[in-house]
Amino acid sequence: MLLCIDCGNTNTVFSIWDGENFVSTWRIATDHRRTADEYFVWLNTLKKLHDIDGKVTEAIISSTVPRVVFNLRVLCNRYYDCRPLVVGKPGCELPVAPRVDAGTTVGPDRLVNTVAGYDRHGGNLIVVDFGTATTFDVVDDDGAYIGGVIAPGVNLSLEALHMAAAALPHVDITHPERVIGTNTVACIQSGIYWGYIGLVEGIVRQIRAERDRPMRVIATGGLASLFDQGFDLFDKVEDDLTMHGLRLINDYNKGLGA
Repeated sequence: MLLCIDCGNTNTVFSIWDGENFVSTWRIATDHRRTADEYFVWLNTLKKLHDIDGKVTEAIISSTVPRVVFNLRVLCNRYYDCRPLVVGKPGCELPVAPRVDAGTTVGPDRLVNTVAGYDRHGGNLIVVDFGTATTFDVVDDDGAYIGGVIAPGVNLSLEALHMAAAALPHVDITHPERVIGTNTVACIQSGIYWGYIGLVEGIVRQIRAERDRPMRVIATGGLASLFDQGFDLFDKVEDDLTMHGLRLINDYNKGLGA
């Protein structure tokens, strides 16, 4: 059984692959203070709750928060007796190396999404990930990550607006029925929602113009489905894209004898 771990700035997702399917996926708040023992107790409890009996024998980690990687490594070493692959670190190879400026470090989540997107949809692809940041990853025709765009995430924008403007309340993101809000909450929700619709449309349009070729658009991340309601923004929304990519990278490195 393979344990895939995707650690983002806000949440960390754990998925178990049994060789044929992801049998379960669990989410926990990202916290660099959480110890390997705490991770194990939490995971073991959930495994029992979902009647998952098999033993984890492999693990792969993607983390945008470097401080959590140590304890995740300890978790895998101590409790699962395996040495995890860590995307972006020595010993973890990618099917196609990214083509970016020398010295640039690409976020491991973006590399993983590139691998998964290319496997499912081929090249000339834009992967939009609605996370703490909203990222646009451009995949070349051979599967290489060749750059992209980073914008503030939806919830981050809402939080910044609330913190910077004392009179404005914190609101939940939703799909407003009308653009013109008739109260403060509706105005904020409209600004965020329609603002991000415009952001996605505009950035995708500019990427396509710069690349001068047709490009499919795949969305992932917790809020992707919200922005897919009644619009032709994306060719497909895939909630499991990152986990699929982690499994592919693990399989690729096994094939290399890693």
